Amino acid sequence: MRRRLLAEFLGTGLLVAVVVGSGVAAQRLSPGDVGLQLLQNSTATVLGLTVLILLFGPVSGAHFNPVVSLADWWLGRRSGSGLSGSELGAYVVVQCAGGIGGALLANVMFSVDAGLATTERSGAGLLVGEVVATAGLVLLIFALARSGRAALGAPAVGAYIGAAYWFTSSTSFANPAVTVGRMFTDTFAGIAPSSVPGFVGAQLAGGAVGVLLVLVLYPIAVRTADAVIVDAEPARA
Repeated sequence: MRRRLLAEFLGTGLLVAVVVGSGVAAQRLSPGDVGLQLLQNSTATVLGLTVLILLFGPVSGAHFNPVVSLADWWLGRRSGSGLSGSELGAYVVVQCAGGIGGALLANVMFSVDAGLATTERSGAGLLVGEVVATAGLVLLIFALARSGRAALGAPAVGAYIGAAYWFTSSTSFANPAVTVGRMFTDTFAGIAPSSVPGFVGAQLAGGAVGVLLVLVLYPIAVRTADAVIVDAEPARA
């Protein structure tokens, strides 16, 4: 379990470092062109997320996301194949800690002044975008896990997040731990603390919608997020 938690901490932290770091680099390399900045940011995120899933998937399932872990616990609670309640709590804690650490690491690498983000991200449209982005992510992950296509998980999840950068109004945070982490950087990827509760609430709602769709579309299969990319080690100790 300690190795699983370390993998989730490192994976989530490095994911946020990729998102924040590439956002800072994009701003500096392409000043004044927000569209190009978003393209650079999303491309780095697609590649980074895919690699991180492949790297840490065999250890922890590569959730990197409290909503994914919550869905894993909920969908696996009857069969006992998902996370236990205590494991869920531990995953969420280390994911959020990793997200904060990743943002701070990116700040240090790019010599960004310490401080909370000031970029307000609010409005019904953005929240709907987060519901859509998170629901699609949860549906994709568990559809692959439940239909025996786990090997496609890393590129599929990376591709989905990359696309959702562009087709959702919120640029697809879709992850409470990443959202909390991005609160600690006042850069291109930052989100003001006042906007975080709305985003996290929308992500939880999207996760619930995604789980409902999984149950409707894949009602028989019992596999869980531990097998999204590569089967995580079964040992819980």
